[in-house]
Amino acid sequence: MKPHQTMKAVVTIEQGGLDKLVYQDMPVPELAAGEVLIKVLAAGVNNTEINTRMGWYSGNVNTSTNEMAKQSDFNALSDGGWSHETPFPLIQGTDCCGIVVEAANSTDKPLIGQRVLVRPCMRTNGFDDFNHIWMASDFDGAFAEYVKVPAREVFPVQTQWSDVELASIPCAFGTAENMLHRVDVRHSDTVLVMGASGGVGSAAIQLAKRRGARVFAVASKSNHQSLQTLGVDNVIDRNADLLHTLGENSVDVVIDNVAGENFGQQLTILKRGGRLVTSGAIAGPMVSIDLRKLYLKDISLIGTTAWDEPVFPNIVRYIEKNEIRPLVAKTFPLAQIAQAQTEFLQRQHFGKFVLIP
Repeated sequence: MKPHQTMKAVVTIEQGGLDKLVYQDMPVPELAAGEVLIKVLAAGVNNTEINTRMGWYSGNVNTSTNEMAKQSDFNALSDGGWSHETPFPLIQGTDCCGIVVEAANSTDKPLIGQRVLVRPCMRTNGFDDFNHIWMASDFDGAFAEYVKVPAREVFPVQTQWSDVELASIPCAFGTAENMLHRVDVRHSDTVLVMGASGGVGSAAIQLAKRRGARVFAVASKSNHQSLQTLGVDNVIDRNADLLHTLGENSVDVVIDNVAGENFGQQLTILKRGGRLVTSGAIAGPMVSIDLRKLYLKDISLIGTTAWDEPVFPNIVRYIEKNEIRPLVAKTFPLAQIAQAQTEFLQRQHFGKFVLIP
């Protein structure tokens, strides 16, 4: 049974700046049928939580995450959530490592006492339907002492990793694994990872190397040494001219969650029949491409948000077999979330920030 009726949580009270993050007492969630209650041990920090708080997903926003964060005034954007209006006030927190302390259904009681990860992307109509909901975007997440989730989205993990290390995994590695799964990265592929020092980028490197692919990584010079420890075959400065550095028709796959003004150049770098998969646009959502390169080279351009069925079980298996490793840059107490997000946007870190309730 849960020990208290109230808990500490960070509530994003409405769309806007850091002042909308309020650390306060909240009722411990009451379970509905099929749900379990998790005591949160650690919760990772992600770009998407900042985007959701600001309303960056709105079609009326054309700037990067960092540019939008500089605003002093935030307009109300009814389409600022992933697929619709965000249900503020909202407890965010997409990454959750915790212990199951309560289960609504007797069939889920064996989960009680187990340390688990939560699959934050939930395909509510099954995996043949792309409709989905996300913890911390569509319903309350892990920036709290307790969170409730459907029992089917809970995955026990048998590992010596710490709580903090486990909390660094779900969103970044799940997103990266989904991208590699969709474009079917193979050992014969040469893969270019844009934004390689970020959570998704560094995860994509590990997952591509696990598949035996040759990996090129684009990042600032300050992160080159760290990336080389992940086995990258070639690290390229983010200010370099990629076409000059790599040449035309040089890679099979591009993994991108950066976008921005240089996005179109990737079509020239890709080989005929190449694949470009994207899951974000931290450098800006408005891009320019030459459609002739897309169709004349038979390039596949793939967007990914909804995770496919094998993705999260794969991640848990990789953890348990020590086939990937966590990258934690820094931890913060949950109450210091504003400081964590401020430092996150400075993008001087390598690895994940993790909050401790």
